[in-house]
Amino acid sequence: MTFKVSVVIPAYNVERFIEKAVLSVFKLEEVREVIVVNDGSADGTLRIIKGLKEKYPDKLKVLHHPNRINKGRSASRNLGIKNATSGYVAFLDADDYYLQNRFHKDKCVFENDSVEVVYNAVGYEFYRSLKIEEKGYFDKLNSVTQPLEKGNVFEALLSSKYGYLHLNGLTVKKSVFEKVGYFNEKLPVAEDSDFIFKLGLLCEFKAGNISEAVAIRGIHDKNIYNDDKLYKKWNSKLYESILGWCYGQGTSKENIDSVLKWLWEIKFRDNKDLFHYIYYWIALSFKFPQTIFSIFFIKYFPVVRLRKKLMPSVFR
Repeated sequence: MTFKVSVVIPAYNVERFIEKAVLSVFKLEEVREVIVVNDGSADGTLRIIKGLKEKYPDKLKVLHHPNRINKGRSASRNLGIKNATSGYVAFLDADDYYLQNRFHKDKCVFENDSVEVVYNAVGYEFYRSLKIEEKGYFDKLNSVTQPLEKGNVFEALLSSKYGYLHLNGLTVKKSVFEKVGYFNEKLPVAEDSDFIFKLGLLCEFKAGNISEAVAIRGIHDKNIYNDDKLYKKWNSKLYESILGWCYGQGTSKENIDSVLKWLWEIKFRDNKDLFHYIYYWIALSFKFPQTIFSIFFIKYFPVVRLRKKLMPSVFR
């Protein structure tokens, strides 16, 4: 298969960044088309996209949702994927941009290995001053410290043991969407992690460039990752989504175990009382009845998970 890529860019009120993002992709010879999905923008985003379309009519596709409404990043990426004509698909957030080396390793890997996903490192550009608590995180690349294909990719992604993958650094065969499905439109955030976790369970991974950035994330005041309350609400929903998906896939007990382990890691950060956790666990088990009829119902029952905190003198 000739290595040509469709790059999907969801765009919502990004007039400050969208031209830089699109032009960074046009520079790359491996790209067949750029698909910008205007997600109901209310600023000058559409005007800028139209101007780019006039200059690059053959390479730029501009799509909208019905009635040009706002449907979110997942729905926008899904619309772009379904309209992609290349054998490979990559993603770019509209406030970010690609570097000249974006697909150099990807092309080599895909042409010489029967893999489905290639992942790369992503760097940062700062449009605002960093907060003190952010400096440790942004001192290093958005990458992993070792190739993930050498171990359990799914567990490594769930635990972030070796770091994090960013969607800007992923290139996938278009055929993976038939296997994994599309982005979860019920998740307003963490939908990228949801998709990457699913890839890790079912697809063959290979490292591209994990020591040098191939794309750049823009760090500014309107980044959605700054919304701690939103992520606190939806991070557990991410793992619930993965749990249900794993049950639907008939995946192994070991993978179910991993998902439940990290779900409780997230939930316990809420610092709620025991009765809250018991109610949550029973409600979740009825939502996924496979849990009730398995060893996991007891293993992850809150009294069992919290036994050391509840009775430290007994479980020392």
